[in-house]
Amino acid sequence: DIGPIFGDEPALAQRIAEYAGQPVAAVAADTYDQALVAAKKVAIEYEELPPVLSIEEAWEKEKFIYKPPKIIYGDAEGAIAKASHVIDGDVFCGGQDHFYLETHIALAVPGEDRDMTVYSSTQHPTEVQHGVSHVLGVAQNDITIEVRRMGGGFGGKESQPTIIAAIAALLADRTRKPVKLRLRRDDDMIATGKRHDFLFKYRIGFDDDGRIEGAVIDMAARCGNVADLSGGVVARALCHGDNAYYIPNALFRGWPCKTNTVSNTAFRGFGGPQGMIAIETVIEHIAHELGKSVDDIRAANWYGTEDRNVTPYQQPVTDNIMPELADRLAKEIDLPGRRKAIDAFNACHISLKKGIAMMPVKFGISFNAPMLNQAGALVHVYTDGSVHLNHGGTEMGQGLFVKVAQVVSSVFQVDIDNVKISATRTDKVPNTAPTAASAGSDLNGMAAFNAAEEIKGRMAGVVAEHFHVSPDNIEFRQNRVYAGNESLSFAEAAQLTWNQRVSLSATGYYRTPDIHWDGESMTGSPFYYFTYGACVAEVAIDTLTGESRVLAADILQDVGSSLNPAIDIGQIEGAFVQGMGWLTSEELVWDDKGRLMTHGPSTYKIPGSRDVPEHFKVHILNDAPNCVPTIFRSKAVGEPPLMLSIAVWLALRDAVARTGGYKYLPRLNAPATPEAILTALEDIKIREET
Repeated sequence: DIGPIFGDEPALAQRIAEYAGQPVAAVAADTYDQALVAAKKVAIEYEELPPVLSIEEAWEKEKFIYKPPKIIYGDAEGAIAKASHVIDGDVFCGGQDHFYLETHIALAVPGEDRDMTVYSSTQHPTEVQHGVSHVLGVAQNDITIEVRRMGGGFGGKESQPTIIAAIAALLADRTRKPVKLRLRRDDDMIATGKRHDFLFKYRIGFDDDGRIEGAVIDMAARCGNVADLSGGVVARALCHGDNAYYIPNALFRGWPCKTNTVSNTAFRGFGGPQGMIAIETVIEHIAHELGKSVDDIRAANWYGTEDRNVTPYQQPVTDNIMPELADRLAKEIDLPGRRKAIDAFNACHISLKKGIAMMPVKFGISFNAPMLNQAGALVHVYTDGSVHLNHGGTEMGQGLFVKVAQVVSSVFQVDIDNVKISATRTDKVPNTAPTAASAGSDLNGMAAFNAAEEIKGRMAGVVAEHFHVSPDNIEFRQNRVYAGNESLSFAEAAQLTWNQRVSLSATGYYRTPDIHWDGESMTGSPFYYFTYGACVAEVAIDTLTGESRVLAADILQDVGSSLNPAIDIGQIEGAFVQGMGWLTSEELVWDDKGRLMTHGPSTYKIPGSRDVPEHFKVHILNDAPNCVPTIFRSKAVGEPPLMLSIAVWLALRDAVARTGGYKYLPRLNAPATPEAILTALEDIKIREET
């Protein structure tokens, strides 16, 4: 049993395979090719049972993976009953495969006694440690997990690597030989979890200005065969069903549907993108119902800072910069002028039509589970002045190691080349939280800062005594330690500290303050702060083929005081394109037996370089340090920009709506594939004719 939260999640299927493609056996051999051939010779007898394959069927049959949660704030039903206007509707968004470049892989090496070292491609070394120790029936101190780097993660390597590592370790334990298990792309896509697809149904009451007075939103998620991390994903979707808008009376219900498909798992945004799709559809629907612009409806519903500032889960929003940020972006890119240009283009073209839309994002930073908001670090200074850094975060291409090394470099005021970043290991920094929830820099950066400051204070005391001055007069600057006009090199100061028998090693620890959460009532302050951003996307569709192209994207993202602008811009660009793929081309398709049909790049289409908009401008919001004390007043950047890509989907809906003169609300779900766009266009024609 390797379940991360709930139990009954076996590494290999026992008696019942709950989805087509679930691993049931593992074969060890001397070579990869031998193992592959041997695995194909395994004969399995199946008795086919009737599956539940869709969200709709599971919802109707009340097949849920755990007790359905809900957020209640005020009296939503009563407010809707009294409202001047009431709308209802539904919308669907599909799932998404992580499609990391490096598939799942683990190398298990047995040691003395029952010791086992596992090199795992994981975002959560401690969870892998727990799973392997459980499967082998040994203590956690017998198991060491090491992660140097991953070839991509995006949440897909948070809980899922435990399965791979546990199987490899089990075979290594039985054979007493090193065992490597790596999945081919097809097997990886079939047997590992994905982003949850959601079906939303909503009923909204609002006034003549479009101000929401009451909202009931049902969020049904495909969880798959076991719970995995669905509890946190659905909770975060519920907590982002408001996005940037104040809803005085809200009833958000989550429906975690159990289906006979692979268990879905963490994916960049962790439910937040899905919850935002629901409320943005609502905002668009209200605008259509009142004949107003989406801008007007948003303006009527923005959160305030002193009033109208409490979320449905009862956390105050005290740092809201969303209205100013959105207005600034609209002015800088001349959004009204862009809309007029699109009107002119559409008037001159018969088959090609353009659309444009803005997407505002308010995203909460911290893990929903408060106990995960902690981190540790280990820092050594050697007598030659070199620095060794280890922390609980993992590197997957997002630049975390560089950012944390920058923090240590800044504390000691030494060149970053002087700081060695070592592999993440559970025997160096134990009990780590996953590198997820965009909190890697916040948590591990502060832990490393605290460790480095501890050593710096000791060194300052030794140097002060050496120069007969107060420690307050000691300054670390440009690879040296100064006491007024006298100084030592950092290496000399380290040697002197060791000579005086003062420790040059320290552990650092950090726990996020001021957060709390009641998972039963779904209330509290689960987020340390919010990060804000806005994107305007312009698209074109071919009304004859349904094909679409993203022509332009302008982004303004709040990252506080950036630790590394180059890394942050790369994260924003990558997140946007990944989200764009989710909403346009990446479609997961199962047949009537529950077999995944899109399990390779020939059938599952991620964005390529030519899909990136030619006009792609990313700007970081300047002069906006974090209002809460994070590491150097920075803000998280890993997940929030992905939701900016919803602007693409909204722009495609805008293009479809324009073909009917905005008389009809477009019925376009996500992903907006060519087939989906053609269906939405045909629906507009049918409604015009009838």
